[in-house]
Amino acid sequence: MEITILFYVFAALTVGSALVVVFSRSVIYAAFSLLFTFMGVAGLYVLLSADFIAVAQIMVYIGGILILLVFGVMLTRKATDVELQRGTMKTLPALLVAGAVMGTLVQLLRDTNWHTVNTMQTIDGTTLELGELLMTTFILPFEVAGVLLLVAVMGAALIARKEAQ
Repeated sequence: MEITILFYVFAALTVGSALVVVFSRSVIYAAFSLLFTFMGVAGLYVLLSADFIAVAQIMVYIGGILILLVFGVMLTRKATDVELQRGTMKTLPALLVAGAVMGTLVQLLRDTNWHTVNTMQTIDGTTLELGELLMTTFILPFEVAGVLLLVAVMGAALIARKEAQ
């Protein structure tokens, strides 16, 4: 019963703050609402017993990307006074695409044969197993992904530096 209540709390937090991100006129309010969206998603991961993904969500998105975004917005001149544009002529195509995606998702939800589990299974943490797999079986893809991300960050920094000059 408590898990169901927590699920609804995290789901409401996620959806509510995501709506604030979408409909906010201020960049800084949208960035802070994005923080709560990420926290709600991390809470949903915890409820799914995916503790590693929840910690990665908090460390990567909340701890890294979002803090960088907030500092970038705050340190930019007049960024807090910028209002996002609304009411463009692209509203109708956006509504058509969103309606098509929503219709497809609803159709998929209705046609899926959902398996339900009546008893709650206890799942131990997944961090140990993931760590062992990353350091033994999948060490080469893990290192290649790390080098690829490093090259991408260096390339982005190089491109940003060239445009500034």
